Amino acid sequence: MGKIIVLIGAPGAGKGTQARLLQERLGIPQISTGDMFREMRTLDTPLAREVQEIMASGKLISDDITYKIVEARTSRDDCENGYILDGYPRTAVQAGQLEELAKNQGSEIQAIEIDVPKDELMRRLTGRRSCPVCGEIYNIYSKPPKDDEVCDFHPEVKLAHRADDNAESVATRLATYEEQTKPLLDYYQASLRLQKVDGTRDVEEIYSEIERLISG
Repeated sequence: MGKIIVLIGAPGAGKGTQARLLQERLGIPQISTGDMFREMRTLDTPLAREVQEIMASGKLISDDITYKIVEARTSRDDCENGYILDGYPRTAVQAGQLEELAKNQGSEIQAIEIDVPKDELMRRLTGRRSCPVCGEIYNIYSKPPKDDEVCDFHPEVKLAHRADDNAESVATRLATYEEQTKPLLDYYQASLRLQKVDGTRDVEEIYSEIERLISG
């Protein structure tokens, strides 16, 4: 078994971009809790039926059930040489359960945080704009379109601005993330397994450092 990469990053830090690049270039699958829960809606297994009942009742899925879902997904052949976890673990309790999974799979856990200052995250998130036609993403601060508020590829279309990408909503999201994630960062810091990369640099520079950490 290879490494279990726990990729940690606030909204806007670029975690999804880096996970996608690692999957494309190194062949390490990105295992997202969101994707796993969605898949559970379509499967017909005892575990999937249990998850479907919980979802239908409106209850929260427990740590133990989430662990079983992660265990089932990561036991597939594509995870044999390691995988990236996106959105799991979220708590210190889940991190402890992941230790058990890593032990059973003969893997080691490597936690990498993409670190971006809060003011930069605010700029990234509040400045986001997207094309409703092709989905191209812009940022009025760092990657503006050629002409104000219209897509470079579809100049007849006005760029969209997500309702929750306003300063107040973004500040709340970042505060919630920080509160929920601090125990997780402390957990990996305590065991000297937390590595940080500077997420303010170019995407390729960040990728190169993460790849070096993984390969080291």
